[in-house]
Amino acid sequence: MDKIKQLFIKYEEIIIYLIVGVLTTIVSWTCKFLWNRFVFGGPMHPTATQTFILAIVTWVSGVAFAYPLNRKWVFKSKGPWVGECAKFWGSRLSTFFLDMFITEVFGPLLGINVVVVTLISAVLVTILNYIISKVFVFKKKKEVDEEIVE
Repeated sequence: MDKIKQLFIKYEEIIIYLIVGVLTTIVSWTCKFLWNRFVFGGPMHPTATQTFILAIVTWVSGVAFAYPLNRKWVFKSKGPWVGECAKFWGSRLSTFFLDMFITEVFGPLLGINVVVVTLISAVLVTILNYIISKVFVFKKKKEVDEEIVE
């Protein structure tokens, strides 16, 4: 049991990030698939326009849900929330474009099922979002002070 506690403490940020990521994914995918079902009629191979709209729905719902959870529980930030929030949304916008590329190339152009494309994109975007959030958005005070000195 002590070994498990030590591992949790060592990897707490990543573990909580993954939990928050799963919750965010559930929220954003629920919004995406509900939108697909009730607005577009539920096609398994949406058109390029539908795919674009679904990506926007997924992104907005995911980012709106993820920011407060990442701020409070993952990175335990005490920084000014307005600047952080802007950086968070901005960084997520960059990975939104990655998601758009993946969903457009692998979906309508290559004819891969929307569920498979969504899974591929989610893995890549999640990894990149963590790195950007850790390095750019939720810097610890010590890291920020060191940059000022340099």
